[in-house]
Amino acid sequence: MYRFRTLTGLLVGATLLLAACSAGAGGYSTSTATPSAPSTAGAVTVSAGTAGSLGSVLVGPDGRTLYTHSGDSMNSSTCTGACLTAWPALTAAAGQQVTAGPGVTGALGSFVRPDGSQWITYGGMPLYYWEGDAKPGDATGQGVEGFVVATVSGTAAAPSMAAPPTDAPPSTSGGYSY
Repeated sequence: MYRFRTLTGLLVGATLLLAACSAGAGGYSTSTATPSAPSTAGAVTVSAGTAGSLGSVLVGPDGRTLYTHSGDSMNSSTCTGACLTAWPALTAAAGQQVTAGPGVTGALGSFVRPDGSQWITYGGMPLYYWEGDAKPGDATGQGVEGFVVATVSGTAAAPSMAAPPTDAPPSTSGGYSY
């Protein structure tokens, strides 16, 4: 019986101690904080970069080239299914801020995708990555299946007359709805 009382007493004491520590660490504070400017931490930032002879282009947060599609319209994409596998959308989580980085002067915006995330746009046109671009400065998707690099000026870069590079992954039109 003595052991039971001792064990019970230790458990009650430990529980009270944990409760007191938790309240101190995460409890309310009587001090007031000074409001600060909104942070861009966690924001999706679109910046200007370069892609070979194509000049100044839009790049995503990872520095890779962004594209637009000739079949899209303002705040609307024709790329679905397999197309979105080859051409992933530049997205932000619902409520996440989208910011213009250095060199971007056009209008960034977004529209809501069926999954609730935001599809980032530039001048109202949906922005995409190309699965064949491995690093910043790559623009192997230029002119492929109606996609062109998104330029800082907001005008489409002229599609290249050359065939896509042989190191670009093969692309099919299966599942595309243009």
